[in-house]
Amino acid sequence: MNKKIGFIFALVVIAFLVMGSASAGFFDFLGSGNGGSNNNVTNDNSTFIVGFDSEFPPYGYSDGNGGYTGFDLDLAQEVCNRNNWTLVKQPINWDSKDAELDSGSIDCIWNGFTIDGRENNYTWSEPYVDNKQVVVVKSDANINSLADLAGKNVEVQTDSSALKALQGDNKTIADTFGNLNQVADYNTAFMDLKSGACDAVAMDVNTAHYDINSSADFKILNDTITSEKYGIGFKLGNTQLKDQVQSTLDEMYADGTVDKIAANYSDYGVPEALIHK
Repeated sequence: MNKKIGFIFALVVIAFLVMGSASAGFFDFLGSGNGGSNNNVTNDNSTFIVGFDSEFPPYGYSDGNGGYTGFDLDLAQEVCNRNNWTLVKQPINWDSKDAELDSGSIDCIWNGFTIDGRENNYTWSEPYVDNKQVVVVKSDANINSLADLAGKNVEVQTDSSALKALQGDNKTIADTFGNLNQVADYNTAFMDLKSGACDAVAMDVNTAHYDINSSADFKILNDTITSEKYGIGFKLGNTQLKDQVQSTLDEMYADGTVDKIAANYSDYGVPEALIHK
């Protein structure tokens, strides 16, 4: 009887192992597309893997058809076209961006990435966007300035530039809030704003323009929290790749390509935010 029990137990263990292997293969298959893991992508000299937040319009976001688009991704595609590289658009967990870069699973972070305060953490391209941090509220709210946020519940994305500003040089503004809460993404923040779970959302001005677009439900306060510069972040010390990308971007500025790409996002204020040499 004991031998039979042992034999049955062994069969059960084997069955679990087989099921686990099958499941792992199935989920690897699901994640093998452009929006999933890049484990099956060989990161060689002809491949350029850009890490980005897939919910950060107008710089990088879903195109609604299983792919990704945005101003930064369009720039990256043109850089690749001119260098005969294959672009891999790799969505990443923003909290894990440094680990992704250090491991070599991505070549750079290119997604409305703030230089200010991170100058010594990455090898940077030259700044290309001058971005402002603003506050979005409901249109019918009696909130018209930063002073009106006293005692209010304000939300901000985790590890965002707005959060950094409100915890740093602009902490005196945040100290007047009732609460400053962090959320994973701006979709959540806007749902909370619409439902009344929060009173305001602090965020990048271009993303704010994109998210509210022509909606009459929200408005952007005229007061700004701070201003910052965007750049492309490469692994510290990777000057060779940075120089090659920067040289290509310089050509794109000179022949007007950057301005043409920015014009596709004029509704979101991208052309006005560009930094020209």
